[in-house]
Amino acid sequence: MFKLGRIGIVGAGSWATANAKIIQEKKEPINWYIHEQEVIDHLKEFGNNPLYLSDVEFDPSLLNLTNDINELVKNSDTILFIIPSAYLKFALEKLTLSLQGKTIISAIKGIIPDDNLLVGEYLHQKYKVPYESLGIITGPCHAEEVALERLSYLTISFMHEEKAKTIANLYNNHYIKTVISDDILGTEYAAVLKNIYALAAGICNGLGFGDNFQAVLISNAIREMKRFTDAVYPINRDIKNSAYLGDLLVTAYSQFSRNRHFGAMIGKGYSVKYIQSEMNMVAEGYYASKCIFEINKQHNVDMPIADSVYEILYAKKSPKRIINELTEKLT
Repeated sequence: MFKLGRIGIVGAGSWATANAKIIQEKKEPINWYIHEQEVIDHLKEFGNNPLYLSDVEFDPSLLNLTNDINELVKNSDTILFIIPSAYLKFALEKLTLSLQGKTIISAIKGIIPDDNLLVGEYLHQKYKVPYESLGIITGPCHAEEVALERLSYLTISFMHEEKAKTIANLYNNHYIKTVISDDILGTEYAAVLKNIYALAAGICNGLGFGDNFQAVLISNAIREMKRFTDAVYPINRDIKNSAYLGDLLVTAYSQFSRNRHFGAMIGKGYSVKYIQSEMNMVAEGYYASKCIFEINKQHNVDMPIADSVYEILYAKKSPKRIINELTEKLT
């Protein structure tokens, strides 16, 4: 019978803080890796994260806080990685202990830049974590709404149903409902792709396109997502489920979506460098756009929306011209 054992979290951003809040609802002790010593000190003294979701209160007696990744791994049986994908290598660069024998869960809705690997694939190849020990947490769930305890749904994906159900039970509470899945690669790819499509939605918003066009854009985006996920990981899946369509919708439309905000500023003419300096959080879609473009060279899936975002961000083409060309390709 699968048991969680000691739980560890890697990351201290808004989504990591939200996950820690959910887990603490069950009065579970948490080993928590946080890079910044000042955040650790603040949490110990005041019981909240001073940088993200600062209204969320924690019981410091249930937190074992550390900025030593080896200490976190040594003391944890189930480890959740909840850190921007661009920073994962940095977080693990001092790791000398093995991750084998641990249950590893990624709640990272991003892809490893340059390697063009999903987080699960990266951990499998680089750290020899078996796919049987890897889980994915996805779904239409913004950290800000978790902090407000607004009803949200998460999808827990594992190859083995027993592990998925155990993690689902950990997360279930009065404001979190869970669904289980065995589509570990498909849900993770969907979480990456929806950020690219949210960038597209933001760009179109910044250019002045209205709700009517946004509806057409997103209806085409979910079909594009299905074509890609079916090509890279062809199993039976319902693309209308919340892990796919639901996450896409909330990321494309929500006021809390950093990817939509990033895209809107691109559409208004701001540079990538300026936007990255202005934002306090990472827009995963920026890195994902290049990675998916490179991966798709192997599959040749028709992806006009994702290709358009890549051309705007990396080929430095005019957003107005590229989106106008895109409008002729949508149905």
